[in-house]
Amino acid sequence: QVQLVESGGGLVQAGGSLRLSCAASGRSYRISTMGWFRQAPGKEREFLAAVSWTGKSTYYDDSVKGRFTISRDNGKNTVYLQMNSLKPEDTAVYYCTTRRSIVASLEDTEYDYWGQGTQVTVSS
Repeated sequence: QVQLVESGGGLVQAGGSLRLSCAASGRSYRISTMGWFRQAPGKEREFLAAVSWTGKSTYYDDSVKGRFTISRDNGKNTVYLQMNSLKPEDTAVYYCTTRRSIVASLEDTEYDYWGQGTQVTVSS
């Protein structure tokens, strides 16, 4: 149906930057929301950011507001997460997801498809 593949994770020092990409393939939905979540060891999956299907509306968790930027390129079927001023507490597996709706959601149970995740590690 829909396949999502994340890339761009890695090891960086505190204060550095990373740009995550998520490429979508399979059935294309005109009405869809894309989002990013992350999960650290021993913690539940955490909402980070979402972008509407038009790319005109974005939503961020307070923990990353001002540091992370979500965007999408529908021509390339790709969503991005630009991460700046990274902190050790940002260390987690980052997941890309999509929802068949024009309305964004911050609940992971509301999303339909998920990538396998990419590891981000920030050293102090």
